[in-house]
Amino acid sequence: MVSSGSPASGKLRISRANARFQQWQALLGNRSKRQRAGEFLVQGVRPISLAVELGWPVRALIHDAERPLSHWATRMLDVAGGERVAMAPELLRELGGKDEDVPELVAVLELPGDELSRITVRSSFLGMVFDRPNNPGNIGTMARSLDAFGGAGLIVTGHAADPYDPRSVRASTGSLLALPVVRTHSHREVLAWVTELRAGGLPLTVVGTDENGTADIADLDLTGPTLLVIGNETAGLSAGWRESCDMMARIPIVGSASSLNAANAATVVLYEAARQRGRGTSGPR
Repeated sequence: MVSSGSPASGKLRISRANARFQQWQALLGNRSKRQRAGEFLVQGVRPISLAVELGWPVRALIHDAERPLSHWATRMLDVAGGERVAMAPELLRELGGKDEDVPELVAVLELPGDELSRITVRSSFLGMVFDRPNNPGNIGTMARSLDAFGGAGLIVTGHAADPYDPRSVRASTGSLLALPVVRTHSHREVLAWVTELRAGGLPLTVVGTDENGTADIADLDLTGPTLLVIGNETAGLSAGWRESCDMMARIPIVGSASSLNAANAATVVLYEAARQRGRGTSGPR
């Protein structure tokens, strides 16, 4: 059943799998429904704390109706916006996206827009493109690395996995909420944006990555404004991106491996860019 809490609390209670619960449950596995609803689910102390700290629009905070709230959960419920929902633990476990423990809180956040203008571009710009990724976890891992090494934003191009899939959100450990992640239909929108930035005086270099690149990544100058491009996990970069990059870099590897996982490759090139710029993980963006 669904019943309202006291007027003072303004809280909704959900104790069975009604239409509201099913709407949120669908956000876990259905990209189209996330898009139509304009919202996605976030679990975990760090991601939820970051979302609230960074001012993400919170549509609802859902908590276990049958256990006392921790100090952290009480604070989140006090300071975050959105609806307050007390839910039966067996239902909340399903929204947690795991088969183990019942999460203390699950947040329903509003999906951001996909405007490239969300990415702040300065003279020290370091950004990344992930071309047609098919693994949501790799998107989240890439966002985490980009955040760690001072990146300004991640662009996901083409027919791709959803950055707001729970597997991506979980793999990012909150970084998906800390920097802009923008989706575009193809490389063309990104290249038009690059052209606009260059016309405004930014000497932006677009660096693609490929096992057959013409130069080792450590031999390139990555100290200027740079947009790094990582290809699909199986097929690599699209022909459009290959033709449009200013240079193609390779990561020298040894052993029997023919290539690196896309997210691992991104971490290597981001580290090299941060190393050349002489800053650690807390450097400016």
